[in-house]
Amino acid sequence: MPDFSQRSYEEEIMDDLGASGAIIDVTLKELETINLLLGGNYVTVNGVNTLIKNIDRTRKLSIVDLGCGSGDILRLIRKSLNKRQINADLIGVDANPNIIAYAKKHNAKESGIHFEALNIFSEEFKTRQFDIVTATLFFHHFTNDQLISFFAQLKNQVRIGIVINDIHRHWFAYYSIKWLTKLFSKSTMVINDAPLSVMRAFKKVELENILQNAGIKNYKIKWMWAFRWQIIISI
Repeated sequence: MPDFSQRSYEEEIMDDLGASGAIIDVTLKELETINLLLGGNYVTVNGVNTLIKNIDRTRKLSIVDLGCGSGDILRLIRKSLNKRQINADLIGVDANPNIIAYAKKHNAKESGIHFEALNIFSEEFKTRQFDIVTATLFFHHFTNDQLISFFAQLKNQVRIGIVINDIHRHWFAYYSIKWLTKLFSKSTMVINDAPLSVMRAFKKVELENILQNAGIKNYKIKWMWAFRWQIIISI
């Protein structure tokens, strides 16, 4: 039986930044479906709406989505912003250029979403400034020490806040996604990575320790369906 008491650091197939071809295409399409059906996208969009609730609506925002995948989260953010008549530059970032190529292909130019192949640990990324940073099912790919260092850096790059949407490490989440993907997925990456993602994910106290060690004090952590943590950091 898996040990749910501590995070796993076993690498996922998705961690291969050179992954390309059909496995990427099928995986990104399935991940869109999984997030839609399980309601996980709402966690991020709701977090962004919370951060912008009282902003000046004449101000143009810059919002970056880290580990953007196919760009589905950014499309939902754009739709939500349009309803509120808020203008924003939306940027999707992923270190795998093949994923960025997929995102560009599957998002119309008129969507106003820009995609960049960029590693968040690069010197180039460190020079960037944003109003809001979002990350959905992304930060569990990194060690606690990497996250502490990155969040300490990121808080100086962000003007409004950060929205994190990631997994609650729990036995029910593990076995549920393991059997669902085994039964319905056609992607070897999804079948392998989905349950492993749960094992690499977080307990609440782990998230609190990471944020506190990074010097981040103004945050709220909320459990949301389906086994997601919503972390809203105000800068």
